[in-house]
Amino acid sequence: MTNSVRFVRLASVLGAILVCGTAYADPFLVGRGMSDITGEAAEVGMMGYGSTSQVTAGIHMRQRARAFIVVDQASGRRMVFVNNDLGMVFQGVQQAVLRQLQAKYGSVYGPENVILSATHTHGGPGGHSHYALYNFTTYGFNKRTFDAIVSGIVAAIDKAHRDLKPGSIAIGKGELTDASNNRSMPAYLRNPQAERDRWGRNIDPEMTVLRFKQGSTDVGAISWFATHGVSMTPNNRLITPDNKGYAAWRWEHELKGVRYNSDADFVAAFAQSNAGDMTPNLNLDGTGPTANELENTRIIGERQLQKALSIYNGALEPLSGTVDYRQRYIDFSRVTVAGSFADGVQRNTCPAAIGSAFAAGTEDGRGLDGFDEGDLAGNPFFTALGGVIAPAPQWVRDCHGVKPVLLATGTQAPFPWSPEVLPVSIVRIGQLAIIAAPAEFTIMAGRRVRDTVKAALGDSVRHLVFAGYSNAYSGYVTTPEEYDAQHYEGASTHFGKWTLGAYQQSFNELATALRQGIPAGGSAAVRDLANNQMSFQTGVVLDNTPIFKSFGDVERQANASYARGQRVEVSFWTGHPKNNLRQNGTFLEVQRWDGAAWRTVATDGDWNTTYRWERVDPVWGTSRAVIGWEIPANASVGQYRIRHYGDYKNGWNGNVYGLAGTSRTFQVN
Repeated sequence: MTNSVRFVRLASVLGAILVCGTAYADPFLVGRGMSDITGEAAEVGMMGYGSTSQVTAGIHMRQRARAFIVVDQASGRRMVFVNNDLGMVFQGVQQAVLRQLQAKYGSVYGPENVILSATHTHGGPGGHSHYALYNFTTYGFNKRTFDAIVSGIVAAIDKAHRDLKPGSIAIGKGELTDASNNRSMPAYLRNPQAERDRWGRNIDPEMTVLRFKQGSTDVGAISWFATHGVSMTPNNRLITPDNKGYAAWRWEHELKGVRYNSDADFVAAFAQSNAGDMTPNLNLDGTGPTANELENTRIIGERQLQKALSIYNGALEPLSGTVDYRQRYIDFSRVTVAGSFADGVQRNTCPAAIGSAFAAGTEDGRGLDGFDEGDLAGNPFFTALGGVIAPAPQWVRDCHGVKPVLLATGTQAPFPWSPEVLPVSIVRIGQLAIIAAPAEFTIMAGRRVRDTVKAALGDSVRHLVFAGYSNAYSGYVTTPEEYDAQHYEGASTHFGKWTLGAYQQSFNELATALRQGIPAGGSAAVRDLANNQMSFQTGVVLDNTPIFKSFGDVERQANASYARGQRVEVSFWTGHPKNNLRQNGTFLEVQRWDGAAWRTVATDGDWNTTYRWERVDPVWGTSRAVIGWEIPANASVGQYRIRHYGDYKNGWNGNVYGLAGTSRTFQVN
C-alpha cells in the first residue's frame, strides 16, 4: 500500500469521526469535474450503427466525461456519477477506471459507489470493448481510443474529488414531449392496455434535473431524459456527442462562458435514461424535425436544454438525508426468475443470443436487406450462416423461444462474444434513488423497474431516476410482451424473454437490502479480458507532404473577408491525427486580433467548427486537414485567422513531431 493510499484512507476515517453528531448548513460535500475522452479522429470504425463504412474522418465536437461526487457529511459515504459522451460504457472501461481509482484512492471508490453512464451517441470512435461482438465493425480493439476514454474519465473524477466543498443539491421534474418518438409501436402496443393507459403516452416525457451548488455558487447540473443519440446519421464521419452533447455545450460554453480549460468550469451533464425505443428522429424515417442531420441535432439538443433550464430555474426540492448504495454482479445468462417477476411461473434466462431482426435495424434506421422486424421465421440463408459463425445449441434456441437466433454470442469459446456477468446498482442521495443498469431498456421496461424499486424502497424515496447504459453494455431489455413481437429491440434482448424479470428481481433484492440496511449479497465472478485483445487496425507508417511543401503549409487559403453567417474553410498539409489525439487540446483554433494579441474564440470542441482529415495519397502518405468555421451571427467585427495543430510521423526515424500552420488574416464584417 502506498503512502498516498494510506493517507486517503486515514483522511476518510478521520472525516467520518469528525462529522459524527455535527449539523451542517450544507448537507453534502459536492465536487464536479470534466475532461476530454475523444479517441482516434481518423480511420477508426465508429460505435453505434454497426457499419464498417462509417469510419472517423475528423471532429465536429469533442467527447467529454462529466463527473459529480456527492459526500454525505454526516456519514462520510460518497457516490460518483460520470456522464460520458460515448455510445456505451463497456465493462472493460469500467474495470480499467476502477483499477486506476483504487490505485490512487484505495477503497474510497469502487463498483458499488461509482456510476459510469453513456449518452449513447452513435458518433464516436469504437473498438473500446473487450468483447468481440462490439469490435467486429471496428476491426478489433483500439487501445489508443480505449486509453483516452479511461484516462479522461479518471481525470474528470480526480477533478471532482479535488473540488469537494460544502454544498447542496436540489431536484426538479418536468415533461418534454417534442424531443422523442416511439420507434417500435407494434411491439409497444403488445403491452397491456391498462398499463399503457396508466402512463398515457407512448414516449417517456419525464425529465429529472439536479442542481448542484457549493455554498451559494452554482457549479453544475445533471438532466436525465430518454431519447436516442442518433440525430446524426450513419453518413456522418465526424466525431460528435450528438444532441445531448450539443445541449451540454450550449449550457456550458454559450450560457456559462466555459472554455474547457479550468477546473472551476460549470458542468452540465445531459444523461440518458430508458431510451431503448425512444428516437429523436420524430418522423420515423431517419429524419428529425428537418431533413438536415446537423439541424436535427441542434433542435433536439436545444429542446432538451430549454426544458432543463426551465426546471433548473423553477421551484426545486432540496435533497436531504443519507448517501447509500448497493451493488452486485449478476450472471444474467442463468438467472432463475421467480413467478412474481415473470408470468406467475418460475422462469429462466438464457445464454446470450441475438435474433434475425437485429440485422433488420429499426423503423428510423433500416438495416440489411433480407431481414424484417417481426419475422419469426428468420432469413434461412443468414440463419444458416450465423449457425456456422456462432452456432447455438438447440437447447439455447429453445430457451430463446420465438426468437429466430441469428448469432449465439454467449456460448462461444474461449470467451463469449458479449458479457453475461453484469453490474447492477442502486445509489441513494436522500429522497432520490438512481438505478444504474447496463443495457438499453425500452420505456415500458424502465417503468416496470422503477415501479419495482419504488415498491421495495417504500416511502423513504420519492424520486427515482433510471440511468441506462451504465457500467457495462449488454444490448437491449424489452418487456416479455415486446419480446414476443421480435422487433429490433426484442431481437437484441440478449438473455431471452425473461431478461426484464431477472433485472426486476435483482433490483428488488438490492432495493430491499438498501431499505433494511443489510449487505447486498454475493456477486458472480467477473471476467477480465484486458490481456486477450486483438486489433486488425493498421498504424501510421509515415506522413509526407507534396514536393516543395512543408507540414503546416496552407493548401487552400481563406478569402480576404467574410460576412457573419458565412463559412470560412482553410486546408493545411498535415499528419495523421492518430499520431497525437491532443487530449484536452485541439487540432484547430479560430483566433481574433484584439488590438494587442491573438485571442482564441473557438476550438475543435465547438459547435461551429469542423476539423476534417482527408487522405490525399495513401502510398506517399500525404493528407490534409480541412478546417471549417461557421461565423456566428454575433461574431465581433474584426481581423481573424485560423490555426491548425497536428503531428506527423517521420518515415526515416519513426519519430513523431508537432506541426502548426496559420491561415492568412481575414476580415469579418
